[in-house]
Amino acid sequence: MNSDIITYLKSCFLYVKGQPVIFTQLYFWGFFAVVLGIYSLIYKKNTLRTLFLLLVSFFFYYKTSGVFLILLIFTIISDYNWGRLIFESKSDKKKKVYLTISLLLNLTLLCYFKYAYFFTESVNQLAGTDISFFNHFTQFSNTFLGTKDPVDKLILPVGISFFTFQSISYTIDMYRGKITPVKSIFDYGFFVCFFPHLVAGPIVKANEFLYQIYQQYSLTRKEFGYAIFWILNGLGKKIMADYIAVNYIDRIFDNPNYYSGVETVFGIFGYSLQIYADFSGYTDIAIGIALLLGYRLKTNFKSPYKAQDVSEFWKRWHISLSTWLKDYLYIPLGGNKKGTIGSYICIAFLSIVLVMLTGKIWLLLVLLLIAIVLVLLAYFFPKVKQSVNTNINLLVTMLLGGFWHGSSWLFIIWGGLNGVGLVVHKLWQKISPFKESNSFFVKGTMVFITLAFISFTRIFFRSDSLDTVSLIFDRITNHFGGALTFNIIQGYALVFSVILVGYLIHWIPENIKEKYRLKFAELPLPVMSLVAVVFVFCIYQMVSGEMQPFIYFQF
Repeated sequence: MNSDIITYLKSCFLYVKGQPVIFTQLYFWGFFAVVLGIYSLIYKKNTLRTLFLLLVSFFFYYKTSGVFLILLIFTIISDYNWGRLIFESKSDKKKKVYLTISLLLNLTLLCYFKYAYFFTESVNQLAGTDISFFNHFTQFSNTFLGTKDPVDKLILPVGISFFTFQSISYTIDMYRGKITPVKSIFDYGFFVCFFPHLVAGPIVKANEFLYQIYQQYSLTRKEFGYAIFWILNGLGKKIMADYIAVNYIDRIFDNPNYYSGVETVFGIFGYSLQIYADFSGYTDIAIGIALLLGYRLKTNFKSPYKAQDVSEFWKRWHISLSTWLKDYLYIPLGGNKKGTIGSYICIAFLSIVLVMLTGKIWLLLVLLLIAIVLVLLAYFFPKVKQSVNTNINLLVTMLLGGFWHGSSWLFIIWGGLNGVGLVVHKLWQKISPFKESNSFFVKGTMVFITLAFISFTRIFFRSDSLDTVSLIFDRITNHFGGALTFNIIQGYALVFSVILVGYLIHWIPENIKEKYRLKFAELPLPVMSLVAVVFVFCIYQMVSGEMQPFIYFQF
């Protein structure tokens, strides 16, 4: 019995490989209850609450990603000091040097953990070498911390993209003069690793959050109700996402040859709902938890499948990443006005990535030939030059956004297709006869076309290989099986009902959604508690098997 208790306590306080802490676990809510209990005693003292939440966030990340806590602490110490040096420097040249060092350190770490294995394999493929990948961080961990992880494997730290982007925003905003340094390294550490948004966003920019650290705690009765609503809303989305994934979508993408084209199409649209419910569910819970602790995080999703075009979709989807890319990549590259040296450096980098992905040197020659043709066309035809200038940064941003998700042809193609979609929409706007139309039919058609386009680009996002993509398109074009539609709907009646209800709730007008959120927020506390208990009991009836990690943990 004693050994069982000791084992249980170890699992509560020590990192368990392959078992990250997720919001849908009972363990997390026990952890959060303890945090709230202690927080209720100290929340009026800003310095003490910041230090407490910093330690809590460190523990949360340790339980989620183990020894990679070292990387998080390194990022905090590094960028806190580079930010201070940028602010204190009187020379613009020195400011640029400090900012450049900060960016290089952050991006080197990010690229190492996300792409080092890919680059090693690509060099071997291109040069015919047999270089073995060696993980130096794992060797350090095994030597000094007693871990026993294989040094020939690359493990991605959970949330590294999110906390790296947040930290980068601090030094850039400091360089731009938008913010002043935080009062202490503890304040900065808290900004970077505040646990609700640490591992999957929303990405918090320095100029949008730092001021809250120094404000007194405040939470109105209505805000408390909203916080509970967002937590329940997020839990409902996540449970629904896992249910339709386990019972239908994963089967389609894992074995597309076993299913007809009709089933595949249902799976594609189902996946769009799944990834939205999964990702926005996480951020809903994060927003609710942060609000209970007195901090306001910005909305990360605004019903993206109501979008009538691709441009509007990206203004509604993963807003924190979209705005981050816009503020710190797209606009610095020149926006829609012109291509800059940075634009062409990015294109050169992406070209190298494509060559490494294929392992074909001849592709580099093809890309150079395309570049020469475009330069000549731009030189002799002013309209071509103008078109290149206004669209090049859009394409570069979307391609880099795809590469951010992973070193794979699939993510590059997905990003490229969305970039092309944005460019085509810009051109269509100039000639569209429906631009000013208020027709419900026209708007509904545009919503469906946008959803269909976004969903079909996600075939590349969700598939594990180009072979799987090919099989999926083959099932749709050559084995559609339209006559089986009714039988398929009958066979998957419950799953399809959940998908349909999910989309219908998504499409409810925003003013109606706000009304029932407010109604819930203003319920008497005993009634709110009862509703919450009944809701949680009902949604957990849909749980099948072990809780699934959030999709964006892998990015």
